[in-house]
Amino acid sequence: MSSLLPLVLSFGYVGLCLLVFAESGLFFGFFLPGDSVLFSAGLLAAHGTLDIWVLVPLICVAAILGDSVGYWFGATVGPSLFTREDSFFFKKRYVHETHTFYEAYGPQAIILARFIPVVRTFAPILAGVGRMRYTTFLRYNIVGGLLWGGGVTLLGYFLGNTIPHIDEYLYPIIAGIIVVSALPVLISFVRGRRRTT
Repeated sequence: MSSLLPLVLSFGYVGLCLLVFAESGLFFGFFLPGDSVLFSAGLLAAHGTLDIWVLVPLICVAAILGDSVGYWFGATVGPSLFTREDSFFFKKRYVHETHTFYEAYGPQAIILARFIPVVRTFAPILAGVGRMRYTTFLRYNIVGGLLWGGGVTLLGYFLGNTIPHIDEYLYPIIAGIIVVSALPVLISFVRGRRRTT
């Protein structure tokens, strides 16, 4: 098995939920490896090490709660985020990139951002900063949490049950998930460049 799988196993259900919660909405959680952890957790469930019927609901709830905390953090802290100096945990460009993404996709950005590292942490915060209606935010938050938290975990579970020795290809698969997730942003960027030229 990949070296990542024993690490994920050592987290246990509580550790996995805390990691997903932190990456989904805590300011410093942007560097956490959410996609790879969810996919690995699904593989472990396919091997019978974790219970998929316990794992998926817990992950989804943690993702939804994490985004909600991120939203309230943004609504509370607000514009001070934009005047803060760069540090190890914070770079102004993260906020700027997420803001551009959010402007391009509107409320749907809450769903799409789930699948893009770094952006997924700052999108709910910027929704709070921008005073997006919480009922609207929550609707997209729930959909995004189910699609990302449940979808990536179930993908690992399904492939783990279908393809022998799938764990040997863990890193290329995770890279593929990230690339496919980033395609809408890349397509939008290319289209925007064509319009301006």
